[in-house]
Amino acid sequence: MAEQEDRKAAHDGAGHRARLRQKLAEAGGEALHDHELIEYLLALAIPRRDTKPLAKELLRRFGGIGGLMAADWQAIAKVPGMGDTSVAAIKIVQATALRMLRNEVAERPVLGSWQALLDYLRADMAHLSIERVRVLHLNSRNMLIRDDHMGDGSIDQAAIYTREVIRRAIDLGSAALILVHNHPTREISLPQTPAQSL
Repeated sequence: MAEQEDRKAAHDGAGHRARLRQKLAEAGGEALHDHELIEYLLALAIPRRDTKPLAKELLRRFGGIGGLMAADWQAIAKVPGMGDTSVAAIKIVQATALRMLRNEVAERPVLGSWQALLDYLRADMAHLSIERVRVLHLNSRNMLIRDDHMGDGSIDQAAIYTREVIRRAIDLGSAALILVHNHPTREISLPQTPAQSL
């Protein structure tokens, strides 16, 4: 009797995943709810388990997809049911998304792709629970040459050392800098005018 129930559960799970896969193939990612995206991702890492409850719990605990992707490895791993493989699946999606967004910024002058820069920074920093400081180094054509993560702070402050920023700018031959930091309860802070020359 228990064997039949196990087979039925496995069969129902396989059918549900097939329906999600078909929905994705026919209508694209926009057709899937947030929990379905995470559920399917987890199903690839945990193939023999119903991942829907786990997906819903992760989204609830971290406040949505953005918060989940931005959460650190240890915080995600603390959720019951999450192992290294499933955490790695989430973090590789985040890394891929950030790489795509960063490439959009790196391929064009920052001043001409201000929205792409905002999208990239929001994806990386908007959902953090601590303040983070970054310095974007630009060349004379306002192309991004380096994105330096200068440090993380607490929930309401982060230190930045001017001497270190200037030393790094000289080492890289930066023509301009953009200093960026987030407020965990608000938006990312960028200068009102995009870039100031050194």
